[in-house]
Amino acid sequence: MNSNTRVLDPLVLGFWRLLDWQITPQENLRFLKQAIELGIRDTDHADIYGEYQCEAEFGKALALEPSIREHIRIITKCGIKPAFPSLGLAGKANHYDSSKAHIIAQAQQSLKNFGTDRLDVLLIHRPDYLMDADEVADAFNTLKQNGDVLHFGVSNFTPSQLALLQSRLDFALVTNQIEFSPFEMKALDDGTLDQCQQLGMNPMLWSPLAGGRIFSNEDEKAKRLRAVLQQVGEEIGSTEIDQVVYAWLAMHPSKPATVLGTGNITRVASAFTSQSLSMSREQWYRIWTASTGHSIP
Repeated sequence: MNSNTRVLDPLVLGFWRLLDWQITPQENLRFLKQAIELGIRDTDHADIYGEYQCEAEFGKALALEPSIREHIRIITKCGIKPAFPSLGLAGKANHYDSSKAHIIAQAQQSLKNFGTDRLDVLLIHRPDYLMDADEVADAFNTLKQNGDVLHFGVSNFTPSQLALLQSRLDFALVTNQIEFSPFEMKALDDGTLDQCQQLGMNPMLWSPLAGGRIFSNEDEKAKRLRAVLQQVGEEIGSTEIDQVVYAWLAMHPSKPATVLGTGNITRVASAFTSQSLSMSREQWYRIWTASTGHSIP
């Protein structure tokens, strides 16, 4: 498990805010087709997105042209059980559930939501303090043997939590989906990205633009970052800050897969173009320095 054979592509379409985009299934299908034409095929979802509605809404687009399923990969997540009184979920607290029964039930529900016969990747959405690694492994093995899920991974796991689960499996987890951006860089120092390299695992990066804070925040850190991102952009031939961020992220040797949170095909095309940008180590570290506010040791 050290060859770093890429399972995930460099860019992933994220559908967390699908309902917020207020688009029809026809418009979503057109968006998917345009992204496929660019060369993007990975799509990121979770059972709880949109209060359990986003998966089924995405499935409506797939149903319009079933053959499109063969041109995309579906990555989804389970394990969070929110208390949604409006949906009749009357739990008294949001909680996690990584039991075998829940994982299998949610995977089966996701298959129905998407109208598909398999999930390409299933992730445990958040670390569960009550996670029984043997039970999760049993669920994964059952789903794999049934052909319901092709690959498995985790999301927001610490290195030790991932290592625990991996120790119970005879196949490799393919990703750890983590928050990482020039604004939020703790994964560089807490062992998460080191572990990804060690295991030959492509991390998935959520919130690569820090939820827009890189563009809109007015604190000193954001101002420093914007200034340096603009300078580096001019040097490498880009006028778009987001392109510079994507190029910065792509330089990490773990070969990350960056999740794009936009339904605007122009922004997706801009992100795709960023793959042709070339950044030096010195430029990478200038952006790191702008984020930390100090030079390297």
